[in-house]
Amino acid sequence: MGKTIDRMIIDQETNFVYFSELFKQRFELEYSEITSILARHEIGFDCLPETKDIWCRDYMPIQISETEFIEYRFDPDYLQAKKYRKLKTYPDLVCDKIGLKTIKSDLIIDGGNVIKSKNGLILTDKIVPENTDFYSKSQLLNILKRTFKVDKITIIPWDKEDENEYFGHADGMVRFIDKNKVLINGYFKEYSEKFQNYFFGELKKSGLEFIEFKFDVKIPNEKLNWGYINFLQTKNVIIIPQFGIDEDEQAFAQFVKIFPEYAKKNRIEKVNATRIIEGGGVLNCMTWNIKK
Repeated sequence: MGKTIDRMIIDQETNFVYFSELFKQRFELEYSEITSILARHEIGFDCLPETKDIWCRDYMPIQISETEFIEYRFDPDYLQAKKYRKLKTYPDLVCDKIGLKTIKSDLIIDGGNVIKSKNGLILTDKIVPENTDFYSKSQLLNILKRTFKVDKITIIPWDKEDENEYFGHADGMVRFIDKNKVLINGYFKEYSEKFQNYFFGELKKSGLEFIEFKFDVKIPNEKLNWGYINFLQTKNVIIIPQFGIDEDEQAFAQFVKIFPEYAKKNRIEKVNATRIIEGGGVLNCMTWNIKK
């Protein structure tokens, strides 16, 4: 594969945000607040038809250029039980409705497990067993590089030390700040030595520096404070979740420091996401932002 450096469309370039129609219906207040922020910062928005749950990041295609959208197989293990099948969205139906042409891939992927930089991807290792019936790990890595036209694939461990983490998504663990640096959830430093060696070892192997969220509070609210990393980033604004807990202001202060280009133009905004996080995701999970 030839060099493909700095080609991928990343969050910092996106100018349009989609939501599931169900999100607008079920979270009317939050939808109004978020879209008001987007409008104020000149980011377009609309709703997606034919969706079965609000987490549109998971099933919508992954944009790699202004005209290329990779539509993968959305068939996650957590929707295999009969009682959950009604929650499965068929992305081809959604894309047809909005007139989006896609490039089909036979890889089984969740969009929430794909974190993009200009020349690389980060995914949890859940992607390996999901595709093991069809590809070996080495074949899978080569196909990912080819499909998404990137040079680096970083595979980090699924956060199974959290007994409530069923999804295996990377977007609750790590986000790119730039192509050489990532933001991570700091609580991983409390995990087992095996997990830490795997997690930090893979970041180091890919040449990635990291900054971790840190909170100085008497009683950390770990059920909620993991959610700050699941922020929405677009070209003109970063929207961060707030939960009405002691960590809120400290999280905002860290965003200001980590993203100074946004901060100096007052382009870091807050939104109350207390009701949203009850469903297991936050702002990145329930949006699909693209460059039009």
